[in-house]
Order: sequence, then structure tokens, then C-alpha cells
Amino acid sequence: MLAIVCTQEEDLKEGARRQFDGVERVFYGGYWIKTYPVPADNLLAKKNLIEALARRLFNHTEHGLNVPGARLKEARTAYEAESDRAQKRVLGGMLAGALFNRATDIFRRLVELQAEGVEVQEDFPLVQECGRCLLEAMELGRLVLHRSGEEGLDELWGEPFRAFSVPLETFYESRYIKIAQCMRDIDAIAKTMIDQFSRIPCFSAIEKPILAFASAARIKAETLRTDTNIFAVWPRFVVAGERLAAFSPTTPLLLEPGVSTRVDYNLADGEELIRRGRDLIFHIARARVSMPKSTRDFVAHCEHYFKNGRLPELPTPPPA
Repeated sequence: MLAIVCTQEEDLKEGARRQFDGVERVFYGGYWIKTYPVPADNLLAKKNLIEALARRLFNHTEHGLNVPGARLKEARTAYEAESDRAQKRVLGGMLAGALFNRATDIFRRLVELQAEGVEVQEDFPLVQECGRCLLEAMELGRLVLHRSGEEGLDELWGEPFRAFSVPLETFYESRYIKIAQCMRDIDAIAKTMIDQFSRIPCFSAIEKPILAFASAARIKAETLRTDTNIFAVWPRFVVAGERLAAFSPTTPLLLEPGVSTRVDYNLADGEELIRRGRDLIFHIARARVSMPKSTRDFVAHCEHYFKNGRLPELPTPPPA
């Protein structure tokens, strides 16, 4: 469903659009990505988009951040009074959530005013306050981690402010660029897994389920949940991930006669690493933003496993 790189068209430009089987796609970063119609650029459309971005944000970040906007003052007081660095980080995330919700509350009221015939201009005080809330939430969002605990997803906090401050057509175009970045990470993870594991006899059959899952993940990353195709896309994505996670290496006793490895591989560590790769691709495809730190770390762990036969030891946590 996705054309990856057009090697025969050297003059193909970023942002080029083509029809494939009746579906318009846009070219970014070597991928043809499915496009969607841009809604009318008005307050109602922006409100709906920001509310959707809010649901998406709280779905992928740490628990406990969805603080109602009405509790903004409490959240700020707690954040400013906290001296413990670790707890202040969490309280910063809660303050970001309250600011985010305050902004959506304001936008909702602005739409209601507009529906009553009130002309809402950009210099309207509530519009300015909405922008300030989103900007501060974006800055505090750098403190927040993805639910996996791997890294932060700054892009998720920045998108609502961008949706607020730029034309919707510009916002949608920027999303396609970010989806291309997701696909790049998905393929980098899949390639690393294949390159490292397929050279280990016990895991030599791993390529097929990895490729199937990476393909399903790229399609999921470009597909909105409101798309009618989601009923085909989501099950394929989930099942491909389950099959990859269920992959079982052959034991050394079942290898062909004369086949040996220069490293004594810990098979349980290898299976765990495959599950981590599955999870990382799953997180990227669902959040639809790249996770560069997690991707780099995973690539390093795969290389370490191939060379040493086991996962690197995790650092000892500091005493409580």
C-alpha cells in the first residue's frame, strides 16, 4: 500500500502529489503518504482539531496529566512550591496538562461566542490567553515522558500550538512530514532487527514477521482513526505485532549439523529484544511521531546482542 522510494524519478520533489489506485498521496522523505481533505479554516475546525490533539496527547504520555483547566491555579501553586526535582518534573507535566485543558476550554467558548454572532478577532483577549496557555504547555511538555518511559514526545505538545497559530493547510502538510519521519524510524528499527538477528542461526527465520509488522506499522502511521479503512488497518497491525512477539527461535540442538555460532546466545534475551522492537514500532506508529532517542538506543542494544549474545546490563538505580 506504500511506495517507498522512487528511484526512477530523480527530479521528484518533496511535497509532490500523485494518485495511486484512486488515493491521493504526498511524497516526503522517500515515502508516499496518504493525504486527507483539509477542513475549512475556522474556529470550529481548529477547536475540533485541538480537542483531538488533546485526546491523542493524554493517550500517549504519562498517566495523571489530564488535569482539568479549572484546577490550573492549584496545579501552578503545587509546581512552584515543590523543591524535590523528580516530583517537580511530574508536577510540571500536570501543570502542562491543566494549561492544555484551559486552552481547549477557552477555544470552546470562543466557538460558542462566534456561533452567537460575536466576531472573534486575533487580538481578542481570550484568543491571546489561549495562545499563551498552549505555548506554556508546550514548554513544560519537555518534562513529560512517553508512557513507555523511554523519552519525551515534545512534538505532541507543540502540535496544538501550531494548530492554533498557523493555517490548517500548513498544519496538515507538517503532519505528513512527521509521518515520513515515523516511517523512517520504523524502517530503521526493522532493518536493524533483520541485519542483526538474521545472522544468528537460531533467529534466521525472523525476517518475514519483521517485514510484515513494519509494513503494517507504516500503514497504521498514515491512517487516521476516522478513516473507513481503519477496520482493515488496525487488526492487521495488531496481529502482525502479536506474531512477531510470539516468534520462537530454534534451539541449538535443532540447528543443521555443522552449524555453529561464535557466540553463545542467550535466547531469552533475544526474544526480549524482539518484543522491545515490536513495542517501539507500536509506540511510534500509534503516536505518529518519531522517537529518535529510543530508536538509537534500540539499535545499540541489537548490535550489542549480536556481538555479546546477551542484552547490556541496565544501570543500577539510585537508592530510594
